[in-house]
Amino acid sequence: MILRKPLDPNFPIQKQLEIDAAPVVLVNVFTLEEADEPTFFSAWEDDAAFMKEQPGFISTQLHRAIGPSPTYLNYAVWESTGAFRAAFSHPEFIAKLSDYPSSAVASPHLFQKVAVPGVCVA
Repeated sequence: MILRKPLDPNFPIQKQLEIDAAPVVLVNVFTLEEADEPTFFSAWEDDAAFMKEQPGFISTQLHRAIGPSPTYLNYAVWESTGAFRAAFSHPEFIAKLSDYPSSAVASPHLFQKVAVPGVCVA
């Protein structure tokens, strides 16, 4: 079963899910033991296929740290916190968490785009 460790202990994902916002970006950093990478990848791929079918899902991309570090970053875009909350709390998704290796630690956090004049748009 995957362990959840908040990116910000003062405002974990459970508190973030109480806020209605749209759109939102999920950033989830995973750490694990190198020997568990194949199991992790298989579990994540299965989760991603499930999430892709959920209402409000827009896109996702998994990134691996360069070099020998078994650290991954998932970036997923959702129409709203409500859509993400429904998928994240779905019994089928929760059951899939047991497929992750015991060394896996996830640090999920929700974000919104920020406009910076002359640099990027919200």
